[in-house]
Amino acid sequence: MTIKLQAPGGQATPAPPIGPALGQHGVNIGQFVSQFNERTRDLNGTTVPVVIKSPPAAVLLKQAAEIAKGSGVPNREKVGKISAEQLRKIAETKLKDLNAYDLEQGEKIIRGTARSMGVEIVDS
Repeated sequence: MTIKLQAPGGQATPAPPIGPALGQHGVNIGQFVSQFNERTRDLNGTTVPVVIKSPPAAVLLKQAAEIAKGSGVPNREKVGKISAEQLRKIAETKLKDLNAYDLEQGEKIIRGTARSMGVEIVDS
């Protein structure tokens, strides 16, 4: 998922066109507006292009495994588990942003990210 829009620096509001454009994609509008305004405060009213991509794989893996953070020593200390089905859903979500031609290759990339975080994939 990639969302592209333009907003006035430091002056974005949840009103149209920003609110509806982000809302239809499930983006937290309030959080976006506050972060955008904070980061573009110096541009005061200048139109700024914005590109929002799908969340990072690590964030999706943490949500699926219900953990706060990855392992500091992933080869020895496992911090969570996800199912192969959850892995597939994450790969489907990220496929457009990954350097992969098909879902199977995308799953391998996500599996590698999970391994580096200390998250195990279990066949359920």
